[in-house]
Amino acid sequence: MNVCIIGDGLTSLSLAKNLVNKKINVHIYYKKMPKNFLSSRTIGISKNNLEFFEKNIIKLPKKIKWGIKRIEIYSEKSKTNKILNFENNNKNLFYMVKNEELYNSLNDNLLKNKFFKKKIIKKDLFYNKLLKKNNYDLIINCDQNNIISKKYFIKKIIKDYKNFAYTTILEHQKLKNNSAIQIFTNLGPVAFLPISNTKTSVVCSLDTRNKIYKHNPKFKIKKNSKPSSFSLKSSNLRKYYHINILAFGESLHKIHPLAGQGFNMIIRDIRDLSEIIQNKINLGLQLNTFILEEFQNKTKHRNLIFSSGIDFIYEFFNFDKKTIGKNLNKLLQYFGTKKNFITSFIKFADKGLGI
Repeated sequence: MNVCIIGDGLTSLSLAKNLVNKKINVHIYYKKMPKNFLSSRTIGISKNNLEFFEKNIIKLPKKIKWGIKRIEIYSEKSKTNKILNFENNNKNLFYMVKNEELYNSLNDNLLKNKFFKKKIIKKDLFYNKLLKKNNYDLIINCDQNNIISKKYFIKKIIKDYKNFAYTTILEHQKLKNNSAIQIFTNLGPVAFLPISNTKTSVVCSLDTRNKIYKHNPKFKIKKNSKPSSFSLKSSNLRKYYHINILAFGESLHKIHPLAGQGFNMIIRDIRDLSEIIQNKINLGLQLNTFILEEFQNKTKHRNLIFSSGIDFIYEFFNFDKKTIGKNLNKLLQYFGTKKNFITSFIKFADKGLGI
C-alpha cells in the first residue's frame, strides 16, 4: 500500500507516522517552509488526544510537553474576579507543546523509518505529474495553498475575522506555572499558555498585542521571542475528497485559535482515518476511494458542529465587549459554580464530539 502526503507541517508528519506504524509506504512531498516559522508557535493537546497520539503516533519526551492543570477566564471588566475556572482534581486538563520541538521529534523519527521517504517539490509541474502517473493508492493533501487545493477544494464555508493572530513566547522569572489564563479585552482575547516554569506562550489578536504587558497576570518578564502572525479565519470544506485525493488538516477545517482546539480537531481526524484504514487492513482490503467517502461521512458533520461551537464562544465574548457585560459575567460565574457545566465543558474540550 502506497500513500502520498503533500505538506511538511505537524499534520502531515503526524499522519505519516501513524501510517508507517501500520507498515504502509508513505512518501511526503513538500515545499520548503520559511526558516524559524515554527519558533514562536505552540499548540495545546487535550489529555484524551495525547493518549491517542502517544499510543498510535509517537511517544513524546517529557521535556517537550507541559501539563496544564487549570484554566482561568477573566474579562477586562472584571480583572480580579474569575468569570470561569476549570480544573479536575489537580489532574492535567491538556498539555502545551512547542511546534518546533514536536516537528523535530516526528521528523527525526520518520527519517529513520524504512517505510518513509521525503522529497522537496521544486516545480509546480510536480502536481500534474503526480496525478497523471497514479502511483499511489491515496493522495492526502495537507497544503491548503497548492494547485490541487485551488483546483479541487475551493468550495468552503468561510468566515473572515478581519484580524491577525499574534504569537510570542515570554521568558520570565521562575514560578509555579501550570494555569492557562484567558482574558477577554475590549479589543479581543489574550491567552497566556505556560510551556515551562520560566516560559509562557502568548496568543492574541494583532489589535491586543500591546495589552500583553498591561494584562500580564503574574510574570516578571525578562524578554520575549520574535513574534509571528497569521490571518484569523475559519473555514470548513464542503467536500472532503476528489477521486483518490483527500484534503486534510487545515485544508479541511480551520478555526479561531482562542480555544486552542485546531490541532485537537486534526488529531481526532487522524484517529478516525486511522481506524477506517485499519479496518480495511484487517479485512485484507486495498486502500481506495471508499475510505475517503467513509471518512467524510463520519467526520464532516461533527467538524462543522464543533467549529460552529468555537465560533459561538468567540461571538459570545465579542457581544459581551460591545455591551454592558456585568450581567453576562455574573451569569457565567453562576454557571461556573455548577459542577455539571464544568464537567461537560471539560469533556467537550478534551474529547470533542462523538467520542
